[in-house]
Order: sequence, then structure tokens, then C-alpha cells
Amino acid sequence: MLAMRFWRAVPLGRTALLNSALVLVLVGGGVWAYFMINGDGTPAAATTVRTVAVAQGKVTATVTADGTVASANTMSADFTTAGTVTAIKVKVGDRVAKGATLATVDATEVNENLATAKRNRTAAAEALDRAEDGGDDSSIANAENQLDQADAAVKSAQRAVDGTVLKAPMAGTVVAISGAVGGSSGGSSGNGSSSSSSGFVQLADLTKLKVSASVAEADATRLKLDQAATIAWNALSGVTATGKVTAISPTASSGNTVAYPIEVTLDSIPEGTRLGQTVSLTVTVDEVEGAVYVPAAAVKTAGGRTTVTVVTNGVQETRAVEIGLKGDSYTVVLSGLEVGEQVVLATVTSTTNNQQQFPGGGPGGFTGGGFGGTGTGGAGTGRGTR
Repeated sequence: MLAMRFWRAVPLGRTALLNSALVLVLVGGGVWAYFMINGDGTPAAATTVRTVAVAQGKVTATVTADGTVASANTMSADFTTAGTVTAIKVKVGDRVAKGATLATVDATEVNENLATAKRNRTAAAEALDRAEDGGDDSSIANAENQLDQADAAVKSAQRAVDGTVLKAPMAGTVVAISGAVGGSSGGSSGNGSSSSSSGFVQLADLTKLKVSASVAEADATRLKLDQAATIAWNALSGVTATGKVTAISPTASSGNTVAYPIEVTLDSIPEGTRLGQTVSLTVTVDEVEGAVYVPAAAVKTAGGRTTVTVVTNGVQETRAVEIGLKGDSYTVVLSGLEVGEQVVLATVTSTTNNQQQFPGGGPGGFTGGGFGGTGTGGAGTGRGTR
């Protein structure tokens, strides 16, 4: 009988032990679910409050744009007389003085025309002499008219001869040549096909460069002539230069978005600068020296009232302030704050996939995602013990 009672007690103890383990699992799961889900059934979120000190210094507001480097002074030279190109005296990259010969065309025909025009003028002058010696007023008037026409013909023929020599209209650097020897003086290539209409030779002053860019309409209203600018080269690492706004178009450029072309003239030209290079342009449109300021994210405006949250001895206080310039990253505070006070920057970080990050990595104060020991699991990650 005693042996039987002992045998029956063993299963009873095992059952109780199993039931106790099941209760622990259910309780732990309930605690975990409680922390996973708020009372309204939404995932929990953790709020991190950061503070920064009110500072004093310079606050700037800028307008930025992408642009390209161009010459501030360019000119195109083209022949005034059509003909076959006989010589090109320059090549791309050459620096030339004003009036230097760039190219020539065949002048045979126009020289012959000039010679004929001069002979005709001589004949007209002789006819006028004869009319003045014995002719009447009508004959003299007719002879004078013929001489005037002959003079005009000589001048026209001379211009045609002069037009066979292409000269530089300005001092500068040759940046393009549109024709070739044997081609047309109208800017065609050697095979006779027409090239661009920008001139036979294009010159640019590389000692005076500018940046051409376009800005959005909201930014264009903030720009003014002579505002300072900083230019950074995309292809030249660490290279920058300063400049000034020298042109703001009053009309928008054509395109899908409204943008206004502007020009910034460089104060200096860094080594390695080339026409057509892409640059990043930053124009300072406003700045305040010695300003009391806070990060823009610390300022809140609602219902015409501007406030910041100040932390004093761990206590948060909403305080009304008067603000001035809104810079790129900071806002000037005219009144309501003192330098050194701590203001709040609050960010809320919500978990994803219905999971909540727990301190220590697990629910219910348990670390490691389980009920004890070390490891990874559950709703968080971590390492520790109960």
C-alpha cells in the first residue's frame, strides 16, 4: 500500500511542475504583450528629448544653385566676303591681340573687281573734266553723278577685298574655329557642309570669368546685385573662389519650372579653371553678426505665436520669443532667451513591425529577450541576466 501511494505521488508532482512552468510562460507572454501594445492597441513609441544651448555668433541665409563657368566677354569673328579659305593663322588655345590676322580667303576675284572699279572711276573723272571744259550744266551734272557712282563702287570693292582677311575684333583666346582651309568662308568645313552660325572664329577673354546659373523664383526675389558669393568646383577638389552677383534676369527662362538666370563674376580665377566646368554656387542674401540664435528645429510657430521650450533644472517651460532672420540652419532670437539657456529639440522614434525597443533588450525588465541568461530574442536584442 505504501509503495502504491508513493507511485501515485510521483505523477502528481510532475503535473504540478508542468502547470507551474505553463503559468510562468503565460505570465511572461502577457507582460511582453503589454509592453508591445499600448492600451489603444497601437505600437508603443519611444520619445527622445535632446537639448541644445542658446548660442551667439553670425547667422547667414544663402541661396544655392548649380552653374557653369563662362567668359565674361566673348566675341565671334566672321568673314564679310564669301570665298574659299586659303589660310587659318591661329589654332584653338592661341591668345591673340586685337586686330591680329586670324584667317584669309581667296581674294583673286575681288581684287579684279577693285581694279575695274578704279578704272571706271578714272574714266568718270576724265568725263567730268571734259564736261566742265565745254559742256552745259546738264552735261556737267550728269558727269558728276557718274563720278559719284564710280567712287561708291571703288569703296564697295575695297571693302570686299578687306573682307577677305579676318581680324580679331578683341584681344582674347581662340576657343573655337568653325571652318577649314579649302572650305567656305561662311564657316563651313572642308567638305563644304555648313557649320554653326556662331562665327568662323570664336574668342573669349579668359582673364574675366563668370558663372551662369538659374535659381528658383522664390530664391530670385532674395537676390540683389553685388551680393557676395562663394563658388566651389565639382571637378577640382577643395577649390573655391569668391565673386559677386552681376546680373539677374527680369524674365524667367523657358522650361517646365520657373527659374531666373543669374550671373556671378569671379573675383579671382583658380588654377585649373576651364570654360564649361560645373560649379556649386552659394550666394549670401542676408546675415547678422553677433546674433543670439537657436537651431531652426527648436522654434515653433502656431496661431501667430512663436515659442521655444526651455529646460531649467530639469523642468520644461514653453516660452514666447521674438525672432529675426531665419538662416539656413539657425534662427535669430531677438528677445525671450539668454545665451547658454537650454532649449529642447524633441524627436519621436517609433518602432517598426509592431516591435518595441526595450531597455536591456527584453520585456518585463528581462534582458536578452528571454526570462533569464544571455542571448538574443523576443522584442529586442541585448546581453544580461535577470
